Amino acid sequence: MAEQPVLEVKNLAVNYKTRRGDVTAVRDVSFTIHSSESLGLVGESGCGKTTVAFALVNYLGRNGYISGGSIFFKGEEMRNRTERELRILRGGDVALVYQEPMSALNPTMRIGKQMMETLIAHRDMSKDQAREACLEVLRNVRMPDVESVLDRYVHQLSGGQQQRVLIGMALLNNPALLIMDEPTTALDVTVEAAVLDLIGELQQKYNTATLFISHNLAVIARVSHKVAVMYAGELVELASAETVYKEPLHPYTVGLMRCLPNVDAPRGTLTLHPIPGQLPSRYNMPSGCVFGPRCAYAIDKCRQAPPPLIELTPGHLSRCLRSADWMAGAPWQEDLQPRTGTSENSAIEKQPVLTVNRVKTYYPAPFTSLKGFFGAEKRRYVKAVDNVSIQLKCGCTLGIVGESGCGKSTLAKTIVGLEKPNEGQIDFLGIDITRIVEKRDKETIRKIQMVFQDPEGTLNPSYTIGDQIAEVAQRLTDLPKKQVREEVIRLLKAVRLDANYYGRYPRQLSGGEKQRVGIARAIAGSPVILVCDEPVSALDVSVQAAILTLLLEIQRQHNSAILLISHDLSTVRFFSDYVAVMYLGRLSEFGPVETVFRPPSHPYTAALLAAVPRPDPTLKRNWLRLSGNLPSPIDPPSGCVFRTRCPYKIGPICETAEPPEVDLGDEHKIYCHLSVEELNRVGVGLSPNRCAVRIDRIN
Repeated sequence: MAEQPVLEVKNLAVNYKTRRGDVTAVRDVSFTIHSSESLGLVGESGCGKTTVAFALVNYLGRNGYISGGSIFFKGEEMRNRTERELRILRGGDVALVYQEPMSALNPTMRIGKQMMETLIAHRDMSKDQAREACLEVLRNVRMPDVESVLDRYVHQLSGGQQQRVLIGMALLNNPALLIMDEPTTALDVTVEAAVLDLIGELQQKYNTATLFISHNLAVIARVSHKVAVMYAGELVELASAETVYKEPLHPYTVGLMRCLPNVDAPRGTLTLHPIPGQLPSRYNMPSGCVFGPRCAYAIDKCRQAPPPLIELTPGHLSRCLRSADWMAGAPWQEDLQPRTGTSENSAIEKQPVLTVNRVKTYYPAPFTSLKGFFGAEKRRYVKAVDNVSIQLKCGCTLGIVGESGCGKSTLAKTIVGLEKPNEGQIDFLGIDITRIVEKRDKETIRKIQMVFQDPEGTLNPSYTIGDQIAEVAQRLTDLPKKQVREEVIRLLKAVRLDANYYGRYPRQLSGGEKQRVGIARAIAGSPVILVCDEPVSALDVSVQAAILTLLLEIQRQHNSAILLISHDLSTVRFFSDYVAVMYLGRLSEFGPVETVFRPPSHPYTAALLAAVPRPDPTLKRNWLRLSGNLPSPIDPPSGCVFRTRCPYKIGPICETAEPPEVDLGDEHKIYCHLSVEELNRVGVGLSPNRCAVRIDRIN
């Protein structure tokens, strides 16, 4: 007999009661997960992934209910369980890890007390036994200094540490099923890689069945044995991970893959293809195939009746009437592969429009005692940007990458004028603009504009979209009032929004549409420099592709220079001409994108590149990982600031002397004590076969 699955979902349907009547959020979803197996559930926001997860433990809120299908956990039906039985089940045999740790951890309780509650409630342990069990599980999730962690509050832990605590809490009772809802979305690439490694190790150790939810196919490829693709509440494709990535048969799956930038594809060899349109409203679902209105391959038959989920080959199911045709030869195969060769990069010959020379931006840290307030204690500073020099050329994009806290956003705000530098100089078109924005002239403000990470924080909910763009256009261009509306409509069309959006309010727009409005407002004055701070980090992959494509079009039309702040190296390689790698407020490496992304590499750059998830489950990697946490910018390490985490530290020189600038030609500079030969040994792990190989420590 085949092994009984830990979880078996059959034809699941979930409805929500609303003022407009019942609405179906999920329908006809079926899958199984066995012990030690991971199923990746992928799709855009709003497709029903989290609803499926909550339905498994009947955690749908007052207005949600399971309207059809069955859920079997260890062979027993879940739908008929009482609320008391479900409370015992949650946190015991079934554990959930949420996307945002702060939403699941109590900020008023110490970590130890929160973790011990789980064991005391579900396993009736004593406090001493529970504490020992908590210490053991924190060691298993590789948490440093576990004794002190139990005595800390949530705000005293980093984002990666909070997520490890949450994973540890989920594993305390050795659950048979672990549900993880976007557990790495808000993390840096290095922390994300460590957490994904950890999930794989713990899965094998505890023989846990895992449901891993994400909108990122590259992350799903790292952790999943099987992949289920959801769209508009339906399961549209289900197969092994290798089959889905190598031979996708549903156009929506292919659409998601065509939206992914590839960190291994040289710049100019990959084109992103955003999925047109939006998810349909649950109140007005299309007849026939729900993906039909957005599908480039739909025919009349697709619009007549909903297609069934058909098993085309053993274990490979697809909800598409044309899947059998794709098996003979899919029309999209060439679009999924990078083109050979690279595009011509004329960035070298272009003149700089912005020069940042040895800029330092410090924030005063609070005094540690009242005595210090009266002058007995020396003032300390957070060295957010520490002696950074970069250039941005006309019509080019400079990508700035690094972990959270490395100074990327502070550098961007200093350039824009939202922060005042303590030292250094910023030259813009030959003019010194080393001052805050209030002291800059109107023309300089017009020529340097910013697109922020969160459009919600920059759009006024009380004003229409048209009025907010119009205000900026009037202030920066001195347009006559009678021409303002026409100009706003032109700007809306430039970011692929029609004139109907003029009278809408921010609450009536999706996240991607709000970001387009932010871009329209930023380009209202035809800026010379556009500073983009994580403009796509919070968006679905399909919306990310649309925004990146839009920014490229704007750059080509206006010959604007773009400063792109991002922790996503795949996006940076696709979009940028130059790359600056920052660590703890300082530059580690700078140069043309194709030069930086191949050896020789700074050890920190090599670690960032090795940590990037690739959308290929067949890759076998021995990962180069960084240990420890980012040091405090108040008291950075002496000598090389990276030495405390560097696997290639060569001796006392790294502790006593700041690293020299190693000029490798072609504007490529690395700040490291290692020789060029040794730097080549560091970077050789990032070989053309896309496998990151751990290299022994240099003695």
